[in-house]
Amino acid sequence: MEKVDFTQGILAIQPDLHRFAYKLTADRESANDLVQDCLLQALDNQEKFTYSKNLKGWMYTLMRNIFVNNYRRTVREMNLIDDSYSINQQHLIEDEDADRFEFTYDMKQLYRVIHSIPEEMKVPFQMFVAGFKYREIAEKLGLPMGTVKSRLFFIRKRLKEELKDFSS
Repeated sequence: MEKVDFTQGILAIQPDLHRFAYKLTADRESANDLVQDCLLQALDNQEKFTYSKNLKGWMYTLMRNIFVNNYRRTVREMNLIDDSYSINQQHLIEDEDADRFEFTYDMKQLYRVIHSIPEEMKVPFQMFVAGFKYREIAEKLGLPMGTVKSRLFFIRKRLKEELKDFSS
C-alpha cells in the first residue's frame, strides 16, 4: 500500500479509533494519548501491513495491544511496591548486626501495619504511593473521587496512629 493511501486510510478511521480508545480507557485524555500512540506505531510499522488485511482491524489490534501493555506495566509497577517491602524485610531479618535490631523491629512493625490495611483501602494507597493522581485512581478502580480521597485520608490517619512511635 502506498504511503499516501495508508495515511488517508488512517485519517478516515480516526473517529472510530477515538471511540474505541474511549471504550478502553473511559477517559478522553487517556483515549487521545492511546490514539496518538497507536497512530505512531502504525506509521512506524507500515511495512508490516499488507493489502489483504483490513486496515481498521489492524489498527484496532494495535490499539488493544498498546492498551494491554500499558495496563500490564501499571500492574507491574504496583506489584513492585509489595515486592520491595518483602525484599527489605527479608534483607533485614538476615542481617545479624546487633546495631540494626531496632531498625529491623521498626521495619517489621511498618510491614505489619501496611499489610493489616483492608484490601479495598490498600489498593488506592499503593496506587497513590506509586504516583497515580486521585482522578487516575478513581477511574482505574471505578470509584468516585471522593471515595478515593476519603480512603487515602483514613489510611494516613491510621498509619499516623499506629506508627506514632516512629516519629520520636
